[in-house]
Amino acid sequence: MQQTVHGQWDKRFDGVADALADEIAKGDELGASIAVDLDGELVVDIWGGHADRAATIPWAEHTIVNFWSCSKTLTALAALILVDRGQLDPFAPVAAYWPEFGANGKQDIEIRHLLAHTSGVSGWEAPFGIDDIYDWTAATERLAKQEPWWAPGTASGYHALNYGHLIGEVVRRITGSSLKDFIRDEIATPLQADVQLGARPEDTHRIAELVPPPPLDLPLDLLPADHPLIKTFGPLLGTTADFAAVAETDGWRRADIGGANGHGNARALARALSPISRGGAAHGVQLLRPETIDLIFSEQVDGTDVVLMVPLRFGIGFGLPSAAFPAFPEGRICFWGGWGGSMAVMDTDRRATITYVMNKMGPGTTGTERTNRYATAIYEALG
Repeated sequence: MQQTVHGQWDKRFDGVADALADEIAKGDELGASIAVDLDGELVVDIWGGHADRAATIPWAEHTIVNFWSCSKTLTALAALILVDRGQLDPFAPVAAYWPEFGANGKQDIEIRHLLAHTSGVSGWEAPFGIDDIYDWTAATERLAKQEPWWAPGTASGYHALNYGHLIGEVVRRITGSSLKDFIRDEIATPLQADVQLGARPEDTHRIAELVPPPPLDLPLDLLPADHPLIKTFGPLLGTTADFAAVAETDGWRRADIGGANGHGNARALARALSPISRGGAAHGVQLLRPETIDLIFSEQVDGTDVVLMVPLRFGIGFGLPSAAFPAFPEGRICFWGGWGGSMAVMDTDRRATITYVMNKMGPGTTGTERTNRYATAIYEALG
Protein backbone atom coordinates (compact mmCIF):
# COMPACT_ATOMS: atom_id res chain seq x y z
CA MET A 1 0.00 0.00 0.00
CA GLN A 2 2.91 2.35 0.64
CA GLN A 3 3.42 2.98 -3.10
CA THR A 4 0.76 5.70 -2.80
CA VAL A 5 2.86 7.48 -0.17
CA HIS A 6 5.81 9.63 -1.16
CA GLY A 7 8.74 10.99 0.81
CA GLN A 8 10.89 9.19 3.33
CA TRP A 9 10.49 7.60 6.74
CA ASP A 10 12.46 5.52 9.19
CA LYS A 11 11.40 1.87 8.98
CA ARG A 12 9.99 1.85 12.50
CA PHE A 13 7.34 4.27 11.20
CA ASP A 14 6.07 1.84 8.55
CA GLY A 15 2.76 1.81 10.40
CA VAL A 16 2.35 5.55 9.87
CA ALA A 17 2.97 5.28 6.12
CA ASP A 18 0.60 2.30 5.97
CA ALA A 19 -2.09 4.29 7.78
CA LEU A 20 -1.80 7.23 5.39
CA ALA A 21 -1.89 4.90 2.38
CA ASP A 22 -4.96 3.13 3.74
CA GLU A 23 -6.85 6.37 4.45
CA ILE A 24 -6.12 7.58 0.93
CA ALA A 25 -7.22 4.25 -0.57
CA LYS A 26 -10.47 4.31 1.41
CA GLY A 27 -11.19 7.85 0.24
CA ASP A 28 -11.36 9.22 3.77
CA GLU A 29 -8.20 11.16 2.99
CA LEU A 30 -7.90 13.19 -0.23
CA GLY A 31 -4.42 14.63 0.20
CA ALA A 32 -2.20 15.03 3.25
CA SER A 33 1.29 15.28 4.67
CA ILE A 34 2.73 13.98 7.95
CA ALA A 35 6.07 14.82 9.56
CA VAL A 36 7.95 13.77 12.67
CA ASP A 37 11.07 15.67 13.71
CA LEU A 38 12.97 13.68 16.34
CA ASP A 39 15.61 15.85 17.96
CA GLY A 40 16.50 17.45 14.63
CA GLU A 41 16.19 14.36 12.47
CA LEU A 42 13.23 14.24 10.11
CA VAL A 43 12.32 10.59 10.70
CA VAL A 44 8.98 10.96 8.91
CA ASP A 45 8.38 13.28 5.94
CA ILE A 46 5.58 11.80 3.87
CA TRP A 47 2.76 12.96 1.65
CA GLY A 48 0.23 11.47 -0.70
CA GLY A 49 -3.13 11.76 -2.42
CA HIS A 50 -4.36 14.75 -4.37
CA ALA A 51 -4.31 18.51 -3.94
CA ASP A 52 -7.54 19.22 -5.83
CA ARG A 53 -11.14 18.16 -5.30
CA ALA A 54 -11.26 16.55 -8.76
CA ALA A 55 -8.31 14.32 -7.77
CA THR A 56 -6.29 15.25 -10.87
CA ILE A 57 -3.36 17.08 -9.25
CA PRO A 58 -1.05 15.01 -7.02
CA TRP A 59 -0.23 16.30 -3.55
CA ALA A 60 3.46 17.13 -4.07
CA GLU A 61 6.48 17.67 -1.87
CA HIS A 62 5.87 21.42 -1.65
CA THR A 63 2.07 21.47 -1.65
CA ILE A 64 0.72 23.69 1.11
CA VAL A 65 -2.73 24.05 2.63
CA ASN A 66 -4.67 26.31 4.97
CA PHE A 67 -4.26 24.53 8.29
CA TRP A 68 -6.82 26.53 10.26
CA SER A 69 -6.24 26.59 14.02
CA CYS A 70 -2.77 25.08 13.83
CA SER A 71 -2.07 28.74 13.01
CA LYS A 72 -2.54 29.42 16.72
CA THR A 73 0.65 27.47 17.47
CA LEU A 74 2.64 30.00 15.45
CA THR A 75 0.83 32.90 17.12
CA ALA A 76 1.54 31.50 20.58
CA LEU A 77 5.19 30.94 19.65
CA ALA A 78 5.42 34.56 18.51
CA ALA A 79 4.19 35.71 21.93
CA LEU A 80 6.61 33.38 23.73
CA ILE A 81 9.52 34.82 21.74
CA LEU A 82 8.65 38.25 23.14
CA VAL A 83 8.31 36.76 26.62
CA ASP A 84 11.76 35.22 26.22
CA ARG A 85 13.21 38.58 25.22
CA GLY A 86 11.76 40.28 28.28
CA GLN A 87 9.45 42.43 26.18
CA LEU A 88 6.23 40.73 27.26
CA ASP A 89 5.14 39.63 30.73
CA PRO A 90 2.50 36.87 30.53
CA PHE A 91 1.20 37.86 33.97
CA ALA A 92 0.81 41.56 33.14
CA PRO A 93 -2.51 43.11 32.13
CA VAL A 94 -3.14 43.28 28.41
CA ALA A 95 -3.87 46.97 28.95
CA ALA A 96 -0.24 47.55 29.95
CA TYR A 97 0.63 47.06 26.28
CA TRP A 98 -2.70 47.89 24.65
CA PRO A 99 -4.33 50.55 26.87
CA GLU A 100 -7.61 50.70 24.97
CA PHE A 101 -8.25 47.05 25.73
CA GLY A 102 -8.81 47.87 29.40
CA ALA A 103 -12.27 49.28 28.68
CA ASN A 104 -15.56 47.77 29.87
CA GLY A 105 -14.30 45.51 32.64
CA LYS A 106 -11.24 44.15 30.87
CA GLN A 107 -8.62 46.05 32.84
CA ASP A 108 -7.51 42.95 34.77
CA ILE A 109 -7.32 40.53 31.85
CA GLU A 110 -3.74 39.29 31.61
CA ILE A 111 -1.67 38.20 28.64
CA ARG A 112 -1.83 34.59 29.85
CA HIS A 113 -5.63 34.75 29.67
CA LEU A 114 -5.43 35.54 25.96
CA LEU A 115 -2.94 32.73 25.39
CA ALA A 116 -5.04 30.19 27.32
CA HIS A 117 -8.43 31.18 25.88
CA THR A 118 -9.68 32.31 29.30
CA SER A 119 -10.04 36.06 28.68
CA GLY A 120 -13.80 36.03 28.23
CA VAL A 121 -13.35 37.69 24.82
CA SER A 122 -13.72 34.71 22.50
CA GLY A 123 -15.19 36.55 19.52
CA TRP A 124 -16.72 39.75 18.24
CA GLU A 125 -20.07 41.19 19.25
CA ALA A 126 -22.62 40.99 16.44
CA PRO A 127 -23.06 42.24 13.84
CA PHE A 128 -19.69 41.10 12.55
CA GLY A 129 -18.94 39.21 9.35
CA ILE A 130 -16.04 37.51 7.63
CA ASP A 131 -15.03 40.64 5.71
CA ASP A 132 -14.75 42.52 9.01
CA ILE A 133 -12.03 40.11 10.13
CA TYR A 134 -9.81 41.35 7.31
CA ASP A 135 -9.79 44.96 8.58
CA TRP A 136 -7.18 44.74 11.34
CA THR A 137 -7.70 48.21 12.79
CA ALA A 138 -11.48 48.00 12.92
CA ALA A 139 -11.46 44.43 14.20
CA THR A 140 -9.05 45.12 17.07
CA GLU A 141 -10.83 48.36 17.98
CA ARG A 142 -14.05 46.39 18.29
CA LEU A 143 -12.39 43.87 20.61
CA ALA A 144 -10.98 46.66 22.76
CA LYS A 145 -14.44 48.15 23.33
CA GLN A 146 -16.24 44.91 24.22
CA GLU A 147 -17.15 43.53 27.61
CA PRO A 148 -15.96 40.02 28.50
CA TRP A 149 -18.62 37.33 28.02
CA TRP A 150 -17.69 35.48 31.21
CA ALA A 151 -15.49 36.21 34.23
CA PRO A 152 -11.91 36.26 32.89
CA GLY A 153 -9.69 33.47 34.14
CA THR A 154 -12.53 31.28 35.39
CA ALA A 155 -12.99 29.04 32.33
CA SER A 156 -11.69 28.57 28.83
CA GLY A 157 -13.82 29.58 25.89
CA TYR A 158 -12.10 28.85 22.62
CA HIS A 159 -10.93 32.05 20.89
CA ALA A 160 -11.67 30.55 17.50
CA LEU A 161 -11.14 33.40 15.06
CA ASN A 162 -9.91 36.31 17.16
CA TYR A 163 -6.94 34.60 18.89
CA GLY A 164 -4.49 36.12 16.44
CA HIS A 165 -6.10 39.55 16.58
CA LEU A 166 -5.87 39.69 20.37
CA ILE A 167 -2.30 38.45 20.61
CA GLY A 168 -1.25 40.05 17.35
CA GLU A 169 -2.27 43.51 18.48
CA VAL A 170 -0.11 43.06 21.58
CA VAL A 171 2.76 41.99 19.32
CA ARG A 172 2.18 45.05 17.14
CA ARG A 173 2.10 47.43 20.12
CA ILE A 174 5.42 46.06 21.38
CA THR A 175 7.31 45.63 18.11
CA GLY A 176 5.58 47.84 15.57
CA SER A 177 5.30 44.76 13.33
CA SER A 178 2.14 43.02 12.21
CA LEU A 179 1.70 39.47 13.46
CA LYS A 180 2.14 37.95 10.00
CA ASP A 181 5.35 39.92 9.44
CA PHE A 182 6.67 38.99 12.88
CA ILE A 183 6.05 35.29 12.20
CA ARG A 184 7.76 35.64 8.83
CA ASP A 185 10.77 37.55 10.15
CA GLU A 186 11.29 35.87 13.53
CA ILE A 187 10.14 32.28 12.93
CA ALA A 188 9.77 31.29 9.27
CA THR A 189 12.82 33.05 7.83
CA PRO A 190 15.45 32.19 10.46
CA LEU A 191 14.27 28.57 10.67
CA GLN A 192 13.81 28.32 6.89
CA ALA A 193 10.30 27.01 7.50
CA ASP A 194 7.77 27.22 4.67
CA VAL A 195 4.95 28.60 6.81
CA GLN A 196 3.07 31.86 6.65
CA LEU A 197 -0.07 33.58 7.85
CA GLY A 198 -2.21 33.93 4.77
CA ALA A 199 -0.56 33.09 1.47
CA ARG A 200 1.50 35.09 -0.98
CA PRO A 201 0.01 35.45 -4.50
CA GLU A 202 2.98 33.57 -5.95
CA ASP A 203 2.06 30.54 -3.83
CA THR A 204 -1.49 30.20 -5.13
CA HIS A 205 -0.60 27.43 -7.58
CA ARG A 206 0.58 25.09 -4.82
CA ILE A 207 -2.26 25.55 -2.31
CA ALA A 208 -4.42 22.45 -1.95
CA GLU A 209 -8.15 22.82 -2.43
CA LEU A 210 -10.29 22.14 0.64
CA VAL A 211 -13.15 19.72 1.05
CA PRO A 212 -15.40 20.98 3.87
CA PRO A 213 -16.48 18.77 6.76
CA PRO A 214 -20.04 17.91 7.71
CA PRO A 215 -21.80 20.58 9.77
CA LEU A 216 -20.71 20.78 13.39
CA ASP A 217 -22.88 18.66 15.67
CA LEU A 218 -23.58 21.28 18.31
CA PRO A 219 -26.68 21.70 20.54
CA LEU A 220 -27.55 25.07 19.05
CA ASP A 221 -31.30 24.84 19.60
CA LEU A 222 -30.79 24.29 23.32
CA LEU A 223 -28.59 27.33 23.87
CA PRO A 224 -29.65 30.93 24.56
CA ALA A 225 -28.68 33.57 22.02
CA ASP A 226 -26.14 35.08 24.40
CA HIS A 227 -24.27 31.81 24.98
CA PRO A 228 -20.52 32.14 24.27
CA LEU A 229 -20.71 29.36 21.65
CA ILE A 230 -23.38 31.18 19.69
CA LYS A 231 -21.64 34.54 20.00
CA THR A 232 -18.18 33.20 19.16
CA PHE A 233 -19.16 31.48 15.93
CA GLY A 234 -22.01 33.85 15.11
CA PRO A 235 -22.87 33.88 11.41
CA LEU A 236 -20.57 30.91 10.73
CA LEU A 237 -22.85 28.42 12.44
CA GLY A 238 -24.49 26.02 10.02
CA THR A 239 -22.42 27.29 7.08
CA THR A 240 -19.29 25.17 7.35
CA ALA A 241 -19.19 24.45 3.62
CA ASP A 242 -19.40 28.15 2.78
CA PHE A 243 -16.85 29.02 5.43
CA ALA A 244 -14.35 26.47 4.15
CA ALA A 245 -14.72 28.06 0.71
CA VAL A 246 -13.85 31.44 2.24
CA ALA A 247 -10.31 30.13 2.80
CA GLU A 248 -9.84 29.96 -0.98
CA THR A 249 -10.58 33.66 -1.55
CA ASP A 250 -8.00 36.39 -2.02
CA GLY A 251 -9.46 38.31 0.92
CA TRP A 252 -8.76 35.46 3.32
CA ARG A 253 -5.32 34.67 1.91
CA ARG A 254 -4.10 38.27 2.09
CA ALA A 255 -5.40 38.89 5.62
CA ASP A 256 -3.61 38.61 8.96
CA ILE A 257 -5.62 35.96 10.86
CA GLY A 258 -3.34 34.37 13.42
CA GLY A 259 -6.12 32.13 14.63
CA ALA A 260 -7.01 30.49 11.35
CA ASN A 261 -5.29 31.34 8.04
CA GLY A 262 -1.84 29.79 8.43
CA HIS A 263 -0.53 27.98 5.35
CA GLY A 264 2.16 25.35 5.05
CA ASN A 265 2.71 21.61 5.03
CA ALA A 266 3.59 19.15 7.78
CA ARG A 267 7.35 19.36 7.22
CA ALA A 268 7.31 23.16 7.41
CA LEU A 269 5.08 23.28 10.49
CA ALA A 270 7.32 20.78 12.29
CA ARG A 271 10.38 22.83 11.42
CA ALA A 272 8.79 26.03 12.75
CA LEU A 273 7.66 24.46 16.02
CA SER A 274 10.60 22.15 16.72
CA PRO A 275 12.41 24.69 18.96
CA ILE A 276 9.68 24.08 21.56
CA SER A 277 10.38 20.34 21.56
CA ARG A 278 14.14 20.74 21.58
CA GLY A 279 14.78 23.01 24.55
CA GLY A 280 14.37 26.26 22.62
CA ALA A 281 16.89 25.83 19.80
CA ALA A 282 16.62 24.16 16.40
CA HIS A 283 18.40 24.36 13.07
CA GLY A 284 21.03 26.65 14.51
CA VAL A 285 18.47 29.15 15.83
CA GLN A 286 17.83 29.86 19.53
CA LEU A 287 14.24 31.07 19.92
CA LEU A 288 13.44 30.28 23.55
CA ARG A 289 15.12 29.49 26.83
CA PRO A 290 14.10 26.38 28.75
CA GLU A 291 12.41 28.49 31.43
CA THR A 292 10.21 30.10 28.80
CA ILE A 293 9.17 26.67 27.55
CA ASP A 294 8.34 25.76 31.16
CA LEU A 295 5.65 28.47 31.10
CA ILE A 296 3.73 26.50 28.48
CA PHE A 297 3.19 23.71 30.99
CA SER A 298 1.83 26.00 33.69
CA GLU A 299 -1.77 24.82 33.74
CA GLN A 300 -4.20 27.70 33.38
CA VAL A 301 -7.51 25.88 33.15
CA ASP A 302 -8.87 22.33 33.15
CA GLY A 303 -12.57 21.87 32.52
CA THR A 304 -15.39 22.11 30.02
CA ASP A 305 -14.67 24.77 27.44
CA VAL A 306 -17.67 27.12 27.28
CA VAL A 307 -17.39 27.52 23.51
CA LEU A 308 -16.46 24.07 22.21
CA MET A 309 -18.43 22.33 24.99
CA VAL A 310 -15.76 19.64 25.49
CA PRO A 311 -13.24 19.17 28.31
CA LEU A 312 -10.00 21.00 27.58
CA ARG A 313 -6.83 21.66 29.51
CA PHE A 314 -4.69 24.66 28.58
CA GLY A 315 -1.26 25.86 29.55
CA ILE A 316 0.11 29.19 28.36
CA GLY A 317 -0.38 29.12 24.60
CA PHE A 318 -1.10 25.45 23.99
CA GLY A 319 -3.34 22.56 24.91
CA LEU A 320 -2.07 20.00 27.40
CA PRO A 321 -2.84 16.24 27.50
CA SER A 322 -6.29 15.30 28.76
CA ALA A 323 -8.93 12.63 28.33
CA ALA A 324 -10.27 14.47 25.29
CA PHE A 325 -7.09 13.54 23.38
CA PRO A 326 -6.54 9.82 24.06
CA ALA A 327 -3.80 9.41 21.43
CA PHE A 328 -1.39 11.61 23.40
CA PRO A 329 0.37 10.10 26.44
CA GLU A 330 0.88 11.94 29.69
CA GLY A 331 4.01 14.01 30.03
CA ARG A 332 5.44 17.33 28.96
CA ILE A 333 3.48 17.44 25.73
CA CYS A 334 1.81 20.51 24.31
CA PHE A 335 -0.22 20.74 21.13
CA TRP A 336 -3.06 22.16 19.19
CA GLY A 337 -5.02 21.19 16.12
CA GLY A 338 -6.96 22.72 13.28
CA TRP A 339 -10.54 22.52 12.08
CA GLY A 340 -10.91 19.35 10.05
CA GLY A 341 -8.24 17.37 11.87
CA SER A 342 -4.76 18.83 11.38
CA MET A 343 -2.42 18.64 14.37
CA ALA A 344 0.83 19.97 15.77
CA VAL A 345 2.33 18.19 18.80
CA MET A 346 5.48 19.20 20.69
CA ASP A 347 6.75 16.44 22.98
CA THR A 348 9.57 17.80 25.11
CA ASP A 349 10.16 14.46 26.84
CA ARG A 350 10.97 12.76 23.54
CA ARG A 351 12.24 15.94 21.81
CA ALA A 352 9.74 15.13 19.07
CA THR A 353 7.60 17.41 16.92
CA ILE A 354 4.64 15.72 15.19
CA THR A 355 2.56 17.42 12.51
CA TYR A 356 -0.24 16.49 10.11
CA VAL A 357 -2.15 18.62 7.63
CA MET A 358 -4.74 17.65 5.03
CA ASN A 359 -7.31 19.08 2.64
CA LYS A 360 -10.31 16.76 3.20
CA MET A 361 -11.66 18.05 6.48
CA GLY A 362 -13.20 15.62 8.93
CA PRO A 363 -15.93 16.15 11.53
CA GLY A 364 -15.41 17.20 15.13
CA THR A 365 -13.66 19.93 17.05
CA THR A 366 -10.84 18.01 18.76
CA GLY A 367 -9.37 15.97 15.94
CA THR A 368 -10.78 13.19 13.79
CA GLU A 369 -10.45 9.41 13.59
CA ARG A 370 -7.63 9.98 11.10
CA THR A 371 -5.84 12.34 13.48
CA ASN A 372 -6.02 9.79 16.27
CA ARG A 373 -4.96 6.94 14.00
CA TYR A 374 -1.81 8.73 12.85
CA ALA A 375 -0.95 9.98 16.34
CA THR A 376 -1.37 6.51 17.82
CA ALA A 377 0.83 4.95 15.14
CA ILE A 378 3.51 7.57 15.68
CA TYR A 379 3.57 7.08 19.43
CA GLU A 380 3.68 3.31 19.02
CA ALA A 381 6.81 3.80 16.91
CA LEU A 382 8.36 6.30 19.32
CA GLY A 383 7.80 3.94 22.22
